[in-house]
Amino acid sequence: MKFSRKTLGIPYAVFLLLFVVGPLLVLFYYAFTNGEGHFTVRNLTDFFTDPNTLGTLFYSLLIAAVTTVVCLLLAYPTAYILATSKLKTKSVLIMIFVMPMWINFSLRITALKEILTVIEGNLAYYPFLNSVIGMTYDFLPFMILPIYNVIVRLDGSLIEAAKDLGANDTRAFLKVTLPLSVPGIVSGVSMVFLPAMTNYVVLDMLYNSTYIMGSLIGSYFSAYNWHGGSMIALILLALICIFTLITDSGSAEDSGVRGGALL
Repeated sequence: MKFSRKTLGIPYAVFLLLFVVGPLLVLFYYAFTNGEGHFTVRNLTDFFTDPNTLGTLFYSLLIAAVTTVVCLLLAYPTAYILATSKLKTKSVLIMIFVMPMWINFSLRITALKEILTVIEGNLAYYPFLNSVIGMTYDFLPFMILPIYNVIVRLDGSLIEAAKDLGANDTRAFLKVTLPLSVPGIVSGVSMVFLPAMTNYVVLDMLYNSTYIMGSLIGSYFSAYNWHGGSMIALILLALICIFTLITDSGSAEDSGVRGGALL
């Protein structure tokens, strides 16, 4: 018995309607209504006029940006060495970097908290530093894997051609390897930056009393202010969509330019 594509797509369409479109409609409803159910844009104006919410937004962006930069600085050399090495144990080394992702998140952060407590004593003295350390520890594998997957698939003949034309190792890396690995970098940045803006569990477990976007939304819903919380969630969703569009378009444009130059 054969089924058409439309028939096979019905369960997927139902799933999207129930668990994607439906929740978004509820989010929009609460974001643009008041407690009496009347349409209003006050929730939107309150967000951009309240210094507390704006401060939380900028603090979240700062933590996410610093975490992403640190992860990139650590991940790129690691991924490059793993991808270009001739070691027979390369797959084992990759497994070592991936294994922490299999362990419960709370257990990993609890172990990190104990280590930081031994080193620092009172974690409350360095809230921002501890947040970046915790975020980096949690998201580093998500930066390593996409960069590694891109570099390991690069055509080695391109490097050889660059060296035949007189380029040394450094110049060949800067002109060939690094530009061609940009899609992996963009993918890793997206996988780290976006969750780092909202992952308030790390801050809570490392005794950081400062709010980020995720904890701010949670505080609104805990106070039964569904309208304000929905608007903040909607604004965060818009920021994520904008960031995704920018990174995708930038990656596609860079790949096209680099590909044309190589041809």
